[in-house]
Amino acid sequence: MQVNGMRRFFPILLAAASALTACSDQNPETASAAPPPAPPVSKPASVPADNSVTVSGPLIVEHQLDVLAQRDGVIASLHADVGTRVKAGDVLARLDDRQLTADLEAARAKTEGTDAELKSWQAEAKVLDADYDRATKLWNAELIPLEEFEHAKYKAEEEHWEVTRVQDALVSATASQRALELELEKTRVRAPFDGIVARRYVREGEQIARGGRAFWITGDGPLQMRFTLPEKFIGQIKPGQQLALSTPDLPNQTFKSKVIEVSPVVDPASSTFEVLVAVEGPRGELRPGMNATVNLDGLR
Repeated sequence: MQVNGMRRFFPILLAAASALTACSDQNPETASAAPPPAPPVSKPASVPADNSVTVSGPLIVEHQLDVLAQRDGVIASLHADVGTRVKAGDVLARLDDRQLTADLEAARAKTEGTDAELKSWQAEAKVLDADYDRATKLWNAELIPLEEFEHAKYKAEEEHWEVTRVQDALVSATASQRALELELEKTRVRAPFDGIVARRYVREGEQIARGGRAFWITGDGPLQMRFTLPEKFIGQIKPGQQLALSTPDLPNQTFKSKVIEVSPVVDPASSTFEVLVAVEGPRGELRPGMNATVNLDGLR
């Protein structure tokens, strides 16, 4: 029985001895814990042998927006379509203005009538002022009774109150007329700046709500391009610097551009700063929206 027990116990002793031998061959610190994973390392940007850096982006223009309706109405007529070149203030579309026009005519008539009434009261006030001056002199000379003097005085004062009343009425009528003129002006959808109609959203006879899109106008220039650079280049690019610009849409052609703006701050999230360049000189067939490439020679 004891021999069999020793035979079963002997393999366990061998395994324990092997484990102790393996542990003694290792460094105690290494055996106690596995080393932490190394942090990821960003691959450095590759710089061509000629030390040039290229950036790409779309060509943009500063002025580019949707023209919105300023009041509710029905499109009565269209005066521009896609591709139309417009000047600032040009009428692009007109809303139905018949009711506003009628209201404005009535308001103008009221203003003119109130103005004529005011002039009549002012003339009458001058006559009564003259009567009051004469009555004052006669009263001072004791040539008229007190009742006659006071009658002339109160009559002149009453006339001046009437002049003030009509003056206030004229101010109110003029303000109402001006408000209708502004509302009538809102029935004209106008171009906010010189440019090209890039999109038309409305049709004649269509109902449009205030704030609804009517046209999309884009400026024709100057063409610009905005891009970002790593912060290590912030001291190497400055406003006024000349850069070569090209586009795959027009192969074998190179254009001039100039740095017009360099952001004074670095974005802490991306460690980059913004640069804005503008195309200079002949632009040829360059158009807003084209993808372009700018070569920044000498940056490293």
